[in-house]
Amino acid sequence: MADGESGRRGDGVVGVSGLRGARAVRLGPRSVAALALITAIGVVAFGWPLLASPGSGLAHSADAPWLFAALLPLLLAVVVAAISDSGLDAKAIAMLGVLAAAGAALRPLGAGTAGIEPMFFLMVLAGRVLGPGFGFVLGALSMFASALLTGGVGPWMPFQMLSMGWVSMGAGLLPERPRGRPELALLAVYGAISALLYGTVMNLQGWPYIAGMVSGVSYVPGAPLASNLTRFVAYDLTTSLGWDIPRAALTATLTLLLGKPLLKALRRATRRAAFETEGDFGEARGSGGQAP
Repeated sequence: MADGESGRRGDGVVGVSGLRGARAVRLGPRSVAALALITAIGVVAFGWPLLASPGSGLAHSADAPWLFAALLPLLLAVVVAAISDSGLDAKAIAMLGVLAAAGAALRPLGAGTAGIEPMFFLMVLAGRVLGPGFGFVLGALSMFASALLTGGVGPWMPFQMLSMGWVSMGAGLLPERPRGRPELALLAVYGAISALLYGTVMNLQGWPYIAGMVSGVSYVPGAPLASNLTRFVAYDLTTSLGWDIPRAALTATLTLLLGKPLLKALRRATRRAAFETEGDFGEARGSGGQAP
């Protein structure tokens, strides 16, 4: 293959010059454990209205959403620190900063307008190339930076950071083999589905706050699972579908239109960065003479 590119890709990053498995962020056992922990806690943080048994104190607690909103930032910081310690070098930090700034700049272009959020396709493509570890950090950091730009700081922000981290991480976990048009089709489908699911889980996060406001769709503390699930589905369909579908359509369209050149650019940048590799100075070439 050209430019010394190897045929294998480790954690979403193409190896270079025979150095296989190069990664922007290496996922060691501690990082994997941290990601698994934040994912499990995130599922509870989003789904507690449906997961809590009717007789439990959690199901009847009005403080539960605020508790998770306070807890998630601390857990996100721990996860990012664990991933960073496992191999986030200076070159990876530089690329992370550039991509997070680009993602944050894209969000205000459509935020609040019929669900048009162009940052999603960039998070999917970056996660695909740079792997799940880098993808999670990038998604969370991009959402944090965009919240600062748009004034979207609030109890919902940690949930947005976690959700976007999942979106980008999931792209890094997709099968590696498809390339060319099949790869773009795979990423477009994944982008559309993840954009829809993002809207659904964020609705689940905000749903308990409207308890008692609209009787037909609001959360009823202590109600049976089937009853609250029906209410949530009605709430999701009536309040969010008009935003989720355009977001999914835009993500898929941008992936198909711009995915090929962006994937190529990201992979070229990754090859040149050669994350966590060292030069081979065993033998000087050309006019430099021979090494002692």
